[in-house]
Amino acid sequence: MKATYTIGLDYGTNSVRAVVVNIANGHEVATAVWNYGHGKDGVILSRDPNLARQHPADYLAGAEASIKGALRSARRSIKAFQPDQVIGIGVDTTGSTPLPVNDAGHPLAFDKRFAKNPAAMAWLWKDHTSVAEAGEITAAARELRPQYLAKCGGTYSSEWFWSKILHCLRTEPKVFDAAYSWVELADYAPAALTGTEAPEKLTIGICAAGHKAMYHESWGGYPDEEFLSMLDPKLGILRRRLRSRAYAVDRSVGTLSSAWARKTGLKPGIPVAAGAFDAHTGAIGAGVGTGTLVKIIGTSTCDITVWPNTDKLADVPGLCGIVNGSVLPGYFGLEAGQSAVGDIFNWFVNYLQPGGRKLGSHTELTRGAARLRPGESGLLALDWNNGNRTILVDQRLTGLLLGQTLYTTPSEIYRALIEATAFGALTIINRFEEYGVKVEQVVNCGGIAEKNPLVMQIYADVTGRPMKLSRSAQTCALGSAIAGAVVAGAHKDVPSAQSAMTGLKSRVFKPAPQAHAIYRSLYALYRKLHDSFGTQQHDGSLYPVMKQLIEIRNQVRKGK
Repeated sequence: MKATYTIGLDYGTNSVRAVVVNIANGHEVATAVWNYGHGKDGVILSRDPNLARQHPADYLAGAEASIKGALRSARRSIKAFQPDQVIGIGVDTTGSTPLPVNDAGHPLAFDKRFAKNPAAMAWLWKDHTSVAEAGEITAAARELRPQYLAKCGGTYSSEWFWSKILHCLRTEPKVFDAAYSWVELADYAPAALTGTEAPEKLTIGICAAGHKAMYHESWGGYPDEEFLSMLDPKLGILRRRLRSRAYAVDRSVGTLSSAWARKTGLKPGIPVAAGAFDAHTGAIGAGVGTGTLVKIIGTSTCDITVWPNTDKLADVPGLCGIVNGSVLPGYFGLEAGQSAVGDIFNWFVNYLQPGGRKLGSHTELTRGAARLRPGESGLLALDWNNGNRTILVDQRLTGLLLGQTLYTTPSEIYRALIEATAFGALTIINRFEEYGVKVEQVVNCGGIAEKNPLVMQIYADVTGRPMKLSRSAQTCALGSAIAGAVVAGAHKDVPSAQSAMTGLKSRVFKPAPQAHAIYRSLYALYRKLHDSFGTQQHDGSLYPVMKQLIEIRNQVRKGK
């Protein structure tokens, strides 16, 4: 019998990737990447540092180009490969990335009246222009609908669906009024492939709706019309146009349309799975299950774990939601994360350019940082250069570097930035376990996990836990391909598909006891900074931090 394959379509911040995967063993036989054509590295920016948009035309062009490219690559790697061996498609995207659409479900940015208006484009996940609106939604829900906040960590974020829509309503009313509805990219992309973009045909995924739009079955889906109307009557009207039920990734939204079959070379009629966010399908592709925390480490970090929906689970403050079925059907999906990780390292290299292009490259700075021992630099940083996603959920927080002297080197700063992201990761793990969600193993994936052993070793040393690596270098796309295999009927459910199609690498980064001991002391100081700047705590606890950093530095240097 001929082998069969599925395609995982992975929409990232800067590009879209298509991966062709063998459904029998998860082997990724071909991949292709298409970089978005609009903006800077695919992101439309402005003088407002909080604005980040994308042009929806890139999503369609990217799907066509990457699928065709992946099929060409598959033909080169497998002599007998034919496109009709592809039996299903899964899709993941960034999020929350909502876009305004007309009454046919087509992006408003395609209307020549709004072609150059960023408000009519997709509001990328890292757009933070709606901080004020997020605060307003949080305050209203805290007073009137506390149950809404309980399921999304206690604070509504400026990165999320309703904040962005309300900000558009307030600042670009012509765009808001011209839009019939708003759709998450995770729902728009599968709908476009299947010709089901029209609002009355649209299938929405529980991942986007539950984690970012306060959707929950117990209160009838999205926030009720009365609550939204109290924020603005126009939001209440919009609520009537949104779908009333959301689905997990084991649900098909429809089949590949004839038009898209002609564009890509695939056969028409193959099923397309409901969309989800990249981190959630990445967790699937990394083999997430009860007790496993998957860290998808890239420009930002998402931390995903699951819990059986038959077991009692506390509401965990500071998370990006607890949603039934958002990762694995039959399990609660729990999402946390850091708003910047790789972006912090890139900021230091690209904006400050310490030592020039050669000496200030990631490679050279990593080499220099690796020669340092924990605590040797006397530096301590906060990983908030793009705000705090978890556990404080506050995008008005900023980065901090403490302890520099006239002799501080770029490599010392680079290591301190890595350590800061590791301390942030430990804070998230601790929050899970404080509320009874046991983390028995940590599996890492994403570009940084793949390419930078120093980061993985520091994470192991800081957390005191082994850092494992997913076998796949494309876990998000692999997770989507798994969803495609399930809706195609090739596997009976997602866990069965995971058993066949996922695995771990043999290399494990184990914590060094001496390094972990030093990091325990440094983490205590990090928490002083974290709590003092991030919470309403003013008790003078910052006074000894600089002096304690020097003491740790001196002790480490004496031991050399």
